[in-house]
Amino acid sequence: MEIDNLTPAERRVWQAFPRGQSVDFRTTQDEDAAAGAGWGPERTVRAQVLRSLLLNAPQEAGEIATLSLAGARITGMLDLQYATLDHPVRLRRCHFDEVPRFHGSRLRELNLSESVLPGLVSHGVRVDGLLRMTRSRFRGVVRLGGAQIAGSLYLEGVRIGAPEAAEPALQLNQVTVGDDLWAPGLRAEGEIRLSGADVGGSVNLDEARLHHPGRAALDAETLGVGGHLLVRHARVRGWIGLRGARIGGRLDLSYSQLSNPGHAALRAGSSTIGELWLRKGPPVEGTLNLRRAQLEVLFLDPEMLPERVLLNGLTYTSLNPHEPAGRRLPMLERDGDGYVPHAYEQLTATYQRIGDDRAAREVQLAKQRRHRATLPVIGRFWGHLQEATVGYGYRPLRAAGWLLSLLCAGSVVYALHHPPALKPSEAPGFNPVFYTLDLLLPVISFGQEPAFAPQGWYQALAYVLVLTGWILATTVAAGVTRMISRQ
Repeated sequence: MEIDNLTPAERRVWQAFPRGQSVDFRTTQDEDAAAGAGWGPERTVRAQVLRSLLLNAPQEAGEIATLSLAGARITGMLDLQYATLDHPVRLRRCHFDEVPRFHGSRLRELNLSESVLPGLVSHGVRVDGLLRMTRSRFRGVVRLGGAQIAGSLYLEGVRIGAPEAAEPALQLNQVTVGDDLWAPGLRAEGEIRLSGADVGGSVNLDEARLHHPGRAALDAETLGVGGHLLVRHARVRGWIGLRGARIGGRLDLSYSQLSNPGHAALRAGSSTIGELWLRKGPPVEGTLNLRRAQLEVLFLDPEMLPERVLLNGLTYTSLNPHEPAGRRLPMLERDGDGYVPHAYEQLTATYQRIGDDRAAREVQLAKQRRHRATLPVIGRFWGHLQEATVGYGYRPLRAAGWLLSLLCAGSVVYALHHPPALKPSEAPGFNPVFYTLDLLLPVISFGQEPAFAPQGWYQALAYVLVLTGWILATTVAAGVTRMISRQ
């Protein structure tokens, strides 16, 4: 393009570029770029002029050429696909009539902050510095899949509206970010796709508003994050997918509202996460799926627990805050897979690590009760008997209470009615207490039981005491064996 064809506004931009100077067409500092469609020729720049300027790159000795433009209406398509640009591109607070294209290009820096655009095509772009789109507004899809950004990606306060698009509204799949992905206050109507992305620093989605009901609001399967993934004070309508994700620091969902009724709200199966924080927020609406996830710390307020969880294969080292077992057991009872023994063992081990043996025993007792419901009739009967007598081995004093009660009852009955001796000349003196003990304890003999023969219902009582003694002895032995195997 010949320089003579430039409008006064374009000439101003052309002359400022080689000296690295900024051009600001705004009339007020708080001007809204959304009104840019009505801006006149005095602040309109054709995309073709900007393309020619960047590709032909006029130079001035001793200066660093930079495209720095604010408050302009950019007409036509800014097409820089596959271009290599050695100059920073800063198009702030601008209004784009058409979708700019940076697909496959290589840039030093790209800044579209506070601009209004119908969309963005930048998949496969390579940025050697920062990519900044702070408080930009997009009326269509933003394509950044496969982008390589050496520095940070800034999306704080960005608004994207593409709820009916056949593809994700914000495409960051397979993106590589050297530092942080900074997007607090992000607003998105449609899916955000982060699957396969790799972020060297942290991902910040604090106070985000993600709206895609019944579908993926944030799909981040196999996402890799070296630092934290922060989604605090957020509102998410739709599901968050983190299957196979690797988060070195903390996945923090504190104070957030997660809602996807009837379906999964958080899918984090097979993920590896340093710490998962679910606290100080309303109950999760939808299923919490943590199958086969590996966590160092699970920070879960019982109040945020949804009605349905999936915990089969979940492992964690510690569970915070410390709560009584009764406050944690509902988490296991709501498992959509039914009775999951591994979940009870995990919770038991957590209590044992901090020395709360009483809570650990309570969890194990709850496990036996839950297991009993899965058994056939005979197994359920035996389970009820074990619980009533010795609490499955976790209530050993209960057996002592039964034995003492039976000993007292038998001693009183046989003290009032001595059974006759089988051989009166050889029989020892009758002692109702030791006679009852002989009946109750199958492996101990005090010489009383074989020397006397009760009759009538007293004989029936003797049979009951013998049978009860054997049952108590068997259940105590089973309980002791279980306690030894736990150790």
